[in-house]
Amino acid sequence: MNKEKVKYIFRKTVAVFPLCLMGGGSIQASQPNGQKPNILFIMSDDHTTQAISAYKGILSKYLPTPNIDRIGNEGAIMSNCFVTNSISTPSRASILTGQYSQKNGVYTLSDVLDRNHPTVAKELQKAGYQTAIIGKWHLSSEPDGFDFYNVLPGQGRYLNPLLIEKGNWHKGKGNGKEFKGHSTDVITNEALNYLQAIKKDQPFFLMCHFKAPHRPWQPAERYNELLKDTDIPEPDNLFDSYEGKGHYAQRLRMSMEDMRKADLKGISIPENMTRDEKRRWVYQHYIKDYLRCVAGIDENIGKILKYLDDNGLTENTVVIYTGDQGFFLGEHGWFDKRLMYEESLRMPFLIRYPDEIKPGTVNDDMVMNIDFAPLFLDYAQVPKPDYMQGESFRNNLKGKTTEGWRKSIYYRYWMHADESHDVTAHYGIRTDRYKLIFYYGQPLGMKGAKNSPYTPEWEFYDLKNDPNEMHNIYDNPSSKHLIPELKKELVKLKKKYEDEDNKYPVMQEISRQYW
Repeated sequence: MNKEKVKYIFRKTVAVFPLCLMGGGSIQASQPNGQKPNILFIMSDDHTTQAISAYKGILSKYLPTPNIDRIGNEGAIMSNCFVTNSISTPSRASILTGQYSQKNGVYTLSDVLDRNHPTVAKELQKAGYQTAIIGKWHLSSEPDGFDFYNVLPGQGRYLNPLLIEKGNWHKGKGNGKEFKGHSTDVITNEALNYLQAIKKDQPFFLMCHFKAPHRPWQPAERYNELLKDTDIPEPDNLFDSYEGKGHYAQRLRMSMEDMRKADLKGISIPENMTRDEKRRWVYQHYIKDYLRCVAGIDENIGKILKYLDDNGLTENTVVIYTGDQGFFLGEHGWFDKRLMYEESLRMPFLIRYPDEIKPGTVNDDMVMNIDFAPLFLDYAQVPKPDYMQGESFRNNLKGKTTEGWRKSIYYRYWMHADESHDVTAHYGIRTDRYKLIFYYGQPLGMKGAKNSPYTPEWEFYDLKNDPNEMHNIYDNPSSKHLIPELKKELVKLKKKYEDEDNKYPVMQEISRQYW
């Protein structure tokens, strides 16, 4: 494919495509005045802020995302949105329940969301919303609280994916109907088919979840040559040597040089390279495939937004775009997520609701994925149930930050020494300036965790003076007056979110020894 053709495909983000319509005619007019807004929640797996041009990172000029950006430009961009547990299954559970892992029971990739557990979908369903989820589910149990679903089994396939429609669950493994094409295109098509078929006088809540850009980063064929002859800029800390970091950093298996042959589309890393040469070589292959996947997402977001425009749904629909957590794009030499560093911790969050969000809003308030469900309910005029631990940030989006809004966030990763990446279990606190992380190194009986404790370690970063988190200053004399106060706040947050480790005697002993 020639370069001009590639450029044309990339730019034509709102191209017309055939729909296999499920029935019904097009919506000709906007929703009736006074009706509760529709809520369209779009989430991509492992899509990080560094690869969204609205966040103005080093990749913005190389892979612009005009359609995703449009949501934020016509609404708001949250610059400090954080995940509670940076791994897909727990994050998805937190989004649905408004709870941390210790409350919803989904700690690791191996856990299952109990179908009887209360969720925002069930709350909206009771409130008269048409509810649906299409695309990646990744919570093992059959989706509940949805009038309609059509979801990928497990991780799902990139090409010619299987989708399981409601009524055909059968344990959700290995079955489903095959759809021809790339998963991003298929999921978009099915989402638009759903919107075409639903009742026009009743609000909808639709979760549209893309598989991309998850590992192994397989783009649609039309993007295979995008950026082929371009050198993508490297993050400043691609060659991090982890000096001053704990032993956990040396054990990790998520460096560029840890990529599998399948990740590199069958290409082997050339022999006789230094570590840094390998990192540079792998990074170029990795980042291009990742961005090619993102290009496909952005194209399809354009199709969704065009559908809303063409069918009078723009004004009365809350549109949200996010990823299920952050992701490393070569920072510290890493890929994947799990850790509490900024690239993994921060989630993208762009939202448009013309009725009340001023275009071009940029909000720096600290929000978390447990806040999403309360926000949805707020828009739907449904009181937040007591079981939800998050808070609606609707007022924040209107420029009226709720009094007493959080000044710090609590994070916890439970899947100790996982087989794929060997990441140490840890928790921590982040304020506007500082980050304190405790690698407690215990499996605590978690599913998918290795029963091999590691020696506890601390890290402390000054995000103002060290935004790339290169210098652990936990043992620096200048930090001695700061750390006790942060530990007090950490204890306070653990109590607030009912995560005090009282049922783990080993954690009580570790606290006595290492705090």
